[in-house]
Parts: sequence; C-alpha cells; structure tokens
Amino acid sequence: MGSRASAEKMSNIPLSRSEVFGELRKELHDDKEFHQSDAHVFIIMGASGDLAKKKIYPTLWWLYRDGLLPELTYFVGFARSNLTVDAIRRACLPYLKVADTEADRLSAFFSRNSYISGTYSDEESFSKLDRHILDLLKDKDGNRLFYLALPPTVYHDVTKNIKLKCMDQRGWTRVIVEKPFGRDLQSSEELSTHLSGLFAEEQIYRIDHYLGKEMVQNLMVLRFGNRIFGPIWNRDSVACVVLTFKEPFGTQGRGGYFDDFGIIRDVMQNHLLQMLSLVAMEKPASTSSDDVRDEKVKVLKCISPVCMSNVVLGQYVGNPEGEGDAKLGYLDDPTVPKGSTQATFATAVLYVNNERWDGVPFILRCGKALNERKAEVRLQFTDVPGDIFENQCRRNELVVRVQPNEAVYAKMMSKKPGVYFWPEETELDLTYRSRYKDVKLPDAYERLILDVFCGSQMHFVRSDELREAWRIFTPLLHHIDNEKPKPIPYVYGSRGPTEADELSQRVGFRYEGTYKWVNPHRL
Repeated sequence: MGSRASAEKMSNIPLSRSEVFGELRKELHDDKEFHQSDAHVFIIMGASGDLAKKKIYPTLWWLYRDGLLPELTYFVGFARSNLTVDAIRRACLPYLKVADTEADRLSAFFSRNSYISGTYSDEESFSKLDRHILDLLKDKDGNRLFYLALPPTVYHDVTKNIKLKCMDQRGWTRVIVEKPFGRDLQSSEELSTHLSGLFAEEQIYRIDHYLGKEMVQNLMVLRFGNRIFGPIWNRDSVACVVLTFKEPFGTQGRGGYFDDFGIIRDVMQNHLLQMLSLVAMEKPASTSSDDVRDEKVKVLKCISPVCMSNVVLGQYVGNPEGEGDAKLGYLDDPTVPKGSTQATFATAVLYVNNERWDGVPFILRCGKALNERKAEVRLQFTDVPGDIFENQCRRNELVVRVQPNEAVYAKMMSKKPGVYFWPEETELDLTYRSRYKDVKLPDAYERLILDVFCGSQMHFVRSDELREAWRIFTPLLHHIDNEKPKPIPYVYGSRGPTEADELSQRVGFRYEGTYKWVNPHRL
C-alpha cells in the first residue's frame, strides 16, 4: 500500500482479488487521515460472542491477509470470559476460510492478537484495557477502533467507560455500533442522546451490514451513472417498487431473541428501508458521506408513518409434508413463548410523498420459512400505452438481485424466435458470476470495517436518518406490541400469506406468474 514491500505482498494475491480490492487500496492510499506508518488498535468488545467469532474476527483476518490494513495494526479482544488468543483462534477457525498456503499468514495475524478479560460496567477494567493498548503502541501515536459486538443493554456502560478511560488525544477514536439501535423512536433517541454526549457524530459508525452488500452499493451507480434510467425513474413510468427479503428457514433456536424483536424490527425497519432510500433519493451533490446521507434523510422525511390497513402480518406453521425443521411451526420452537403472536412475515406499503414518487407504492416484503432465499429490489413499470399486441405484453421490470447470485436484469418483451409474430418475455441480463468470472466479491463486513479505517461514513446510518426510520415504524410497532393482532398462518416453505399478495395487487403490483428468471450460472 504505497511501499515496495507491500506491493510485493500484493503480488501473491490472485489477480481477481487484486482487481476487486484495487480501488479500496487506492482509497486507503489517498485518505488524508490514513497513514501506513500510523499504528491502529482494533478492539472487539464482546470477543467471546457469536458475532465476533463468526463475523468480526474472520473479517479482520481477510483484510489482514489481503494486505488492506496498515502494517502496524493490533487486535484486542475484550469480554467477561476468561479466554486466551488460542481459544479464540480455535473458536473462529471454522469461519476463517484459510487456504493451505495461508497457515503462516494466519499465524502472523493471530500474533497481532491479544485478549483482556474485564467487566463492562467496571472503570478499572477499562483502565487495564487502556494500559494494554499503550503497551502495544510502545509510545507511538495510535488510532483506536472499538467494535461493540454486544447486546444493547450494555452499550451505555461500555461507551461511557471508553470515553472515560480509553480515549487518547494523540490519535482518533471511532466506535462501531451494531443494530438494533433501540426498539422504537424513544429508546433510539435515548441511545443517540447518550452517544452524542460522549462522541462526535463523525466518531460513531452505526453499522447495517446490508449497506455493505455489492448490489446495494451498486444502486447509486445504476441510477446516477446511466442516462437511460433518469427519465423513467419516477411516478410517470414506475407503477410500483417491491423490496423483498426472504429466508427459507425459521428461527432455528433463536426464537427467544427473535420473539423480542420480530421481523419488522429485525429486517424491515433497517435493511429494506435503507434500500428504499437509495432507490428513491434524489441525486446527491457528490459521493461524499454527508451529501449521500442528506438525500436519504430527505426521502425518509417524505414518508408518513405506516398504517395498519397497509400491513399484512404472518406467522409460519409446520408443513406436514416437509422434512426436518420444515415440519415445525414457529410456536413449536421451544425458545418461543407459548401462544406468541409475534410476526415472522410482514408486508407493508409505504408512499414517498414528493414530486418524483407521489402515488407510487413501495411494497416491503420480508419473512422467514419461505420458499427461497432472496433479497432484491424490483421496479415494475407502467403498461405500454396503445397496446397493439392483443394484451400479450407483460409489464417491464428492472430487478436488482442483492443475494444470492448478484445480478441486474430487465424483464422485457421480445419477438418469439420462429415464424410466428408473437411477443414473449425475456431479459437483458447482467449476472455477476457470468460477467465477472472468478472475481471474488468482498464480504459486506469487509467493506464496512475498511470504511471505518478510512473514515468514510457513506454506508453507515446517521442519527437523523435513524430518527426518521423509527418515526415511520414506531406507531405500527406500538400498535402491534399493545394490541397483539393475531398473524395470519402460512405454511413453512410457501410464499407467505395469500393476503400479502392481495395487498400488493390492490395497490398496483401486477404478478403475472408466467415468467421466472433463470440464473445462467446454473445452466
């Protein structure tokens, strides 16, 4: 990264990875706050937990392996458990994806790791952590990054003790906060007020990993880097926008956690609303973090709170013909409270009340135990006026598939090959595995943690953005919490309640059911 030694290290990385990460290295090299000679200490608060084991440590390893982190980067785990670095390594190993040739590199990575045991509410524990960090830095100036891989119940104590005991004026400090950012508008505001009393907004990184997804980040380039979309990206041409998040499995023993939050807090209020704001926002003045987030906030301010009349809630039941977990319903999960009315599926219709989108329904759909794993954005365009093909044409659609099998494709009409003059549906297809063969896309956490090192907050949630998101959903959530409406049962492995399809059709979505995109990578 700017040095000959680093360049030699990079040469060992396969070309495909070099291509993907090349721009990231350039960003690091150009970043004024990021110096290769600076020391950095990355502290994982909650190092004994699942998130640290399955996501944070593997991500740091991948970034270290690929030479993306500064030469002087140290990793410190902090938790209540009595652990060793070797114990952490053993726990993380199944998730690290280590090649046979990378054993030495992995050992070098863990040689940069250390672990401190302490209590989150104890100031002396954080004083001990601070002394350990200073010992690592050996009187060098150093920057500190704290990742709160912790339950929100301890955020107040941890952030207060970081501020009191672990800040160093000789370098910057940044704090990464994991969702959920509160349960409703009031609790979110209390957390934001607490954090803003300790840190400046530019020090706080509220992470929603969906903002690190390749195709979510591609939404801005598709919209604002192509002339063809500009004239049709509005209420004159778009009939509706559907944002979908589907999982083919149930709660799988996490019912206790899930039942406390539900599908709306877990997915819709954050992941889907973030995608909505990127689809609906106006072109920002630049790609700077604040310019982008300013436009996202403007969109959210134009959305009225969700009405219960525009919502369908569902809860999965077992499929008698299914296998394994598919035979079990949500209430069969022993970690779920008996008789729970928590929704595992939700469809909600939102409207952006501005000049561009007035009257266009944004349909948000998410659920567990459905028929497939899929996350996508689908713009369905209005009918072609003056039909001359005797109602044989279907609506055009632009689909951005976020996962799995990243793709962008446009459903369109074309003449069926042969002697007949019949139109049929086909697609213009950009499937990443076909177009970008052998290119390994970075994990969402890789991008986002690297952004924190760089000081870029474009793909993180700002406090006013969070406030607007909760304003939109809090009345609905309070109604559900207080009234406990009984969700509609749907069978494990189905598309969800038919009432959700009826709601979508009522507001303007037209499901033809005659065409299905085929992933060309499977052909």
